[in-house]
Amino acid sequence: MGVLTGPLPLIPPKGTPGSQKDKTPSVVALGGGHGLAASLSALRLLTSELTAIVTVADDGGSSGRLREQYGVLPPGDLRMALSALCDDTDWGRTWRDVMQHRFKAPEGRESPLDNHAMGNLLIMTLWELLGDTVAGLKWAGALLGARGQVLPMSSVPLTIEGDVRVPLADGSYGVQTISGQAKCAVAGSLEDVRLIPQDAPACTDALTAIELADWIILGPGSWYTSVLPHLLLPEMRQALVGTAAKRCLTMNLAMDTKETSGMSAADHLDALRKYAPEFSVDVVLADPESVSDTATFEKAAGRIGAEVVFGRVGASRRRPVHDPLLLAAAYHDIFGNS
Repeated sequence: MGVLTGPLPLIPPKGTPGSQKDKTPSVVALGGGHGLAASLSALRLLTSELTAIVTVADDGGSSGRLREQYGVLPPGDLRMALSALCDDTDWGRTWRDVMQHRFKAPEGRESPLDNHAMGNLLIMTLWELLGDTVAGLKWAGALLGARGQVLPMSSVPLTIEGDVRVPLADGSYGVQTISGQAKCAVAGSLEDVRLIPQDAPACTDALTAIELADWIILGPGSWYTSVLPHLLLPEMRQALVGTAAKRCLTMNLAMDTKETSGMSAADHLDALRKYAPEFSVDVVLADPESVSDTATFEKAAGRIGAEVVFGRVGASRRRPVHDPLLLAAAYHDIFGNS
């Protein structure tokens, strides 16, 4: 078990001379939604060699509507990742706010734009004009002055499917199949989670980024719908298992959620081991407030080859939200001690 110490350094300007030891690491962060945005907001303070690989199974809200109507990748989680990497200037912050803006119809009126995020429409426009998903995201990143690149996990939209036990009238239990990220996220304790199509192609640029990375950061995020999907896609799982990069798994601050009802911190680690037993981790980062049974948690981490590092990374609010500065300091210590 490790303990985090040390100040948070500023990123050296590009071109600054120094030894190989001073070189900022090449980092790939995987996930989706608010969890990935949290890790990116921290990592952007440490390195400019940063790649976000984003799940593409969202089927709710604005993303779900665009996916259904146009057959495109759901852009919402990609938009959030880009916004988290925006340049810390008036230009970057303004375009971030534009990307995150949601249209709201006046009271009593209906509009096809209602609840659509402006960034979703902008990203989809770039895809249509360029005919290339990755190129469109690069142009969107350039507009924001993004510190790093954002890539989709797969080149096609994915569907998450899982089974959940439900009580029957005779007092026994049956199995019900839940389809779609939005439904799976509130289904309770999921079993036999899978991606459809199961043999979907991974994004080629994402596989290359994983191969060349110094560090892989997985999590935080919704465990079954944002974190686990990267290990369910065969080509991506193979890349994550085979890379020479070190791997850090960032735990959530809240364990017992609508998606992981009744699961402990150790259960989260065992779930990853169940679906990808060949995948090992070097470091598991956890806030001590989120782990009720330290000994059991450390044993579960050992089963995936990991050392546990405890550090207070939660913001001082009632909601379980990671603090970017505290999380960045934790990552800095982990990178430095490797």
